[in-house]
Amino acid sequence: MNDPLAQMIGLLQPSASFSKLVTATGRWAVRPPGTQPFYAAVLDGDCEMSITGCVPVRLCRGDFVLIPAAHDFTMVSLTPPPGGRLTEPAELRPGVFHLGDPGVPDTRLLVGHCTFRSDDTALLVSLLPKLVVVRGERRLTTLVELLSEEARAGRPGRDVVLARLLEVLLIEAFRATTGPTAAPGLLRGLADERLAAALRRMHGEPTRSWTIGDLAKEAALSRSTFFERFRREVGVAPMEYLLGWRMAIAKDLLRGDSVSVGEVARRVGYSSSSTFSVAFARQVGISPTTYARQHERAIADSAASTASVLV
Repeated sequence: MNDPLAQMIGLLQPSASFSKLVTATGRWAVRPPGTQPFYAAVLDGDCEMSITGCVPVRLCRGDFVLIPAAHDFTMVSLTPPPGGRLTEPAELRPGVFHLGDPGVPDTRLLVGHCTFRSDDTALLVSLLPKLVVVRGERRLTTLVELLSEEARAGRPGRDVVLARLLEVLLIEAFRATTGPTAAPGLLRGLADERLAAALRRMHGEPTRSWTIGDLAKEAALSRSTFFERFRREVGVAPMEYLLGWRMAIAKDLLRGDSVSVGEVARRVGYSSSSTFSVAFARQVGISPTTYARQHERAIADSAASTASVLV
């Protein structure tokens, strides 16, 4: 069975940036750099997280939190420091930081940042929740612990292991929040049995010339009901979603080795290279050929830069 969530995580191309253990005592407040996706598992104690545009959330032992996009946010002890001043983390040893007063920690967290290497990160992340909080799911804490351990071990195959662990962590986190209470997006669409059927067919057969009528039939709904329900639950119109998904696949294929524009066009449902090229340029801003060449140049420049460092 086609799995839209797994496909989307795969296209995001996640990679672990860094991971660390943070301990805290007494009153403290910290504002992590909101330049990368952030995740954390609370090992002991309680704290509060405030992300711009969201209601503050209390986090307790066993909780997991994920912010898929870069956002300004703060984490603070339940009794904040006077005047709301921020606390400067003290590095105790590599990978271990302390916040607040000296002494026995009353709070411990494993925190990490990751990156998404896809050119379609903004599009894909827009279909995911802004904030994910999962309560008492031991599997997520275990995955964060494994990520942290692997990041510091320096064993052979480290990057591959980190990427796979991160993919599993993201899938576990997102599917734990799938439901009607989720924000509009892919997860809420997949929680709707009727819409999920249409989403799986779109993801499984992007080459098919889908119409609203075809998709409505897959969902066993009338055209008008399907259109309104899809837009309400997923956050975009059905054909807009399908176009975005096709172009995300096309970009991924164009970044591959020796795939012609004609072959890419065929694999994302276009009858001719010219029709596909027009649609791609309208969506992306450049032609497929130019996009592929720019990617090749970026790879070559990166390789040259790496070689110059090693010399």
